[in-house]
Parts: sequence; C-alpha cells; structure tokens
Amino acid sequence: MIATSNRESLRSRVRLRMTEAQHATVYQHLFPGDGYEAVAVLVCGRGGTPGDEVLLVHTVVPIPHDECAERTPVRVTWSTDRLRRLLEGAAKHAQALVKVHSHPGGWLDFSEWDDSSDRALFPSIYGWLDSNRPHLSLIMMPTGLIRARAVSADGTFSEVESVAAIGTAIRELIVAPSSAVGVVHDAHDHRAERHTVRTRQAFGDGTTDRLGRMSIGVVGCSGTGSWVVELLARLGVGQLTLVDPDRVEHLNLNRIVHATTADAETSRPKVEVMTRAVASMGTGIHVDAYVEDVITPRMVRRLSRCDAIIGCVDSIDARDVLGRISTYYILPYVDVGVRLVADGHGGISHVVGSAQYVHPNSPSLLDRGLYTAKQLADAGLRRSDPAAYAEQVKAKYISNADEDRPAVASVNAFYASLAVNELLARLHSFRDDEPALGVTISLSQLRIILPDGGPPSPGLVKRTGRGDASPLLGLPALSESISS
Repeated sequence: MIATSNRESLRSRVRLRMTEAQHATVYQHLFPGDGYEAVAVLVCGRGGTPGDEVLLVHTVVPIPHDECAERTPVRVTWSTDRLRRLLEGAAKHAQALVKVHSHPGGWLDFSEWDDSSDRALFPSIYGWLDSNRPHLSLIMMPTGLIRARAVSADGTFSEVESVAAIGTAIRELIVAPSSAVGVVHDAHDHRAERHTVRTRQAFGDGTTDRLGRMSIGVVGCSGTGSWVVELLARLGVGQLTLVDPDRVEHLNLNRIVHATTADAETSRPKVEVMTRAVASMGTGIHVDAYVEDVITPRMVRRLSRCDAIIGCVDSIDARDVLGRISTYYILPYVDVGVRLVADGHGGISHVVGSAQYVHPNSPSLLDRGLYTAKQLADAGLRRSDPAAYAEQVKAKYISNADEDRPAVASVNAFYASLAVNELLARLHSFRDDEPALGVTISLSQLRIILPDGGPPSPGLVKRTGRGDASPLLGLPALSESISS
C-alpha cells in the first residue's frame, strides 16, 4: 500500500448502515400511531475491521406489540424469548445485534430506564456470542432520526459515529444528544475551510461538512478515474481510498491527470500519481492507495469501510464485484462507463458513456443491460484461465474481445464529472425531480437516456447486509482467508 496523509488518521469508529426500505420498516413498527414506545431487533452483518467497524442491517425483526409486557409513552418492556433463535444465527454467521426502540415524545437522550435495560441485556449477548466486536442500542425519533450508542460487554457506552440509510438518497440519520445541540465542532482544519468556500456556496454547509467526513473509494485511476479523484479532492472529501493495479505508460499520458513522462519512464503506479497530486493541493485530505486488483478479499474488505464507491473500471467482472459490494455492505456505488468506437479510418464512429447509481434495492448493472451474463462469464474466464479464454476467442465462441476503443481526456473528464454529480445528487437534493437510476449520454448523437426502473435482483436482495459472509460476496474465488 502507498499512503500519504496531511491530516491525522481517522480515529477508531463504529458505523451502522441500513437500506431506505429497512428504515421504513423499522419506523412503521416503532410508530404505530398510539403514542407508546415499541422495540425491534436488527440482525447485522459486519464489515470493516476491529477499530473501524461497520454494522450492516441484514434482517429487521419487529417485536410484536402484544408480546411487550409494558408499553407506555416513556417505557417498553419486552420478552427476550425471540432472542435465542437470533443469537444462534448470529453466532453461526458472526453477526451483530442491534436493539432499537422509539421515543414517541422526541426525547433525544437515553433514559435511566434505557441505561439499566441495556446493561442487563447486552452482557448476555456478548456472553452468548463470545466476541468483543460491538453491538448497538438505538433510539428512533418521530422524525426518523436516530440516537445511537455501542454497548460493551461490561455495560459501558460509547458513541456511534454515523447511521446512514442508503437508497435513492444517501441519508445521514444520526442525531446528537440534547446536551450537544447547538455545540459547534471544528471538524476541519483551516486549509480545508478555505478551499471549500465555493462548494459551500453551491451545496450549503451541511453537504460540504458531510463530504469532509466521508471516505470515498475510487476503483480505477486511469483516464476516467483520475478525473474523479481530482474532482472529489477539489470538493473537499475527507478521505480517498484509491485502488488500481496498473502503472503509467507513455500510451496513456494523454488522459491521466497529473501523469508525466517521468512517471511513464519509471512505470509509476497510477494510484501513486494521484496520491502525489492530492497531497500537492495542501488541503489535508487523507489518501490510502493500493496497487492491487479489486477482485481480492483484501480490497473487498478495505472498500467495505468506505462510505461510497465510484468505479471507473473496464472489466465486466470488476464492475460486477463492485455491484455485489454495494449489496453485501449496503454501499452507494456509482459506475462509470465510457465507450469510444473507432471507425477504422482514423476517426471515431460513436461516443457514449454513462453514470449508473447502484444501491441494494436497485436493479443490478446486469439487470439494466449494461452487460450480459455471457459477457460476465467470459470476463471471469479471461481472469481465471487466460489460455482457455484465448482458445475460446480463437474458436470464435467469444467475439469483440479486442475492440479498438480509443480514450480521450475531454470525453473522460465529461463522464467523470457526470459520475461525481450523480453522487452529489444523492447527498444534496439539487435536482427538480427525484434522481433516476443514472444517466447515459451519447455525445455523438446528443441524446440523454435515463435507465428504466424495475425490481432489484431477487438473488442479491436476500444478501443485503450480509457483510463478511463466506464465501466473500458469494463468490468461491474470494473464499480464501481475509486479511485486513
């Protein structure tokens, strides 16, 4: 790994992510309209690493109102009989449990009753699961916002950094305790404040501050990806995770931002070029850079710790893996695809590209027709058995394997900007209508095409929030042991 940081490393943290639909399910159960408290349990997969934990809601288990011994406007008591089955499953799959109850009156803080209840419940959960990785207790407010804390094995409490709902929008749900309301925290150094002034004017303080707290993964740092990194850094994103196994060559100097002839002559890794460029801005952005292929357990695990991913990759199997990461780890993912087709006579016959927004409750890229199951299988064969792939191409079972697709900086910059703005539209509602799943633009025909909607892939939906399942992402090729 290559890394540079002009800002102190992010502190140890715990985060929770759920889908928009899961949030709605919890809300409907906790606020049935009678003004009394209610409770539910969330069974969560895990991502990240110890010290940088991400809990991912896999299953919502409402505790029926009639199974609660007491429900009042300020208290709920409930039978934990249902927990036994949940604990057995959690132990088998290394999952976490989260208790969430409502405060119909909108009180932001945990009550003394909540404290004693959590101190009675959670030590037994830790004892059953025999793991020190965190479990959480939440309060949901009538607004849908959430007060959250981690509860340790000895019954002590600590803050949760964020609770996000991922869907058409990317919503931050966490609310500060009442004692912290009105307190201003200086989350950025003065350099960051100075260079985000124009961003604040366009998108407001809330969105700009949120960007400054976000960690965004960029997979692929060549023609399109280098522009994405440039734009995100200029917008003031707090942390960037860059993944690309390739090195600079003379052939791609025309399109990689900040790459030089010296970089090509020394075969400098593309992620190192972008790390150097971000550091030279002097804005304090933290960068982690990996000269690695994304289709590895280590990189899947690393990307699970990000808050969003933008993929700028050519290979279909890499795009499919990034889509799976979105489902398993409840991550917003923007896929960038650019296609320039040479006409064979020194010109270009077609220029088209797209920025597709993917989340766990959306159709996959395969469902949207961005590639076919046959193309995905061919890409997998090319990676796993190049000799067999070559034979398939020779026998004409695989076509268009070596198409001439020139790359041009101005085109790449256009679609990179499209992708970054697609992500911004999910963080900040600046469009007149609700954002579509993405957009395809043909520059040669000057046409804008919005993708069709539709249901999410049934095979993937049931894997939402599974996190570090085995095999990883449900792919046998990623079943080896995971290193952080």
